[in-house]
Amino acid sequence: MTKRGADLLRAELHRLKTVERPANSKAIGEARSHGDLSENAEYHAARERAGFIEGRIAELEAKLANAQVIDPKLLHADGRCVFGATVDVEDHGGERATWQIVGEDEADIKAGRISISSPIARALIGKEAGESVEVQTPGGVKRYEIVDVRYE
Repeated sequence: MTKRGADLLRAELHRLKTVERPANSKAIGEARSHGDLSENAEYHAARERAGFIEGRIAELEAKLANAQVIDPKLLHADGRCVFGATVDVEDHGGERATWQIVGEDEADIKAGRISISSPIARALIGKEAGESVEVQTPGGVKRYEIVDVRYE
């Protein structure tokens, strides 16, 4: 994942541990004080939320422990499109787009970040400015020309 993606996951992990977990523990305690737990919907909802929070914490800790963090600014790929690169493309209709190739957890098409496992990213990997690529999309085959490859 990129350095930015790792920072986002660390921030989410910190929020879960310091805000969400304590707030949910307080909600469980408050729900317990209402009496009979077998018919206490607040208690069951809070326990379910606790399970979700603990599961997400474990998932984030595992991802961060196993992640290989890449800073795109330090890449020297000789103009080739690689993980972390920002690519400017133009389709044959003249429409331009800019995408950064990132890990699956960081992907956000509206922000211009596409997953390394997406068809577009797989077509772009290894190519350089001036080359054309064809991508099979649900709407049919799209053709793009790579205008520029940057590492920001």
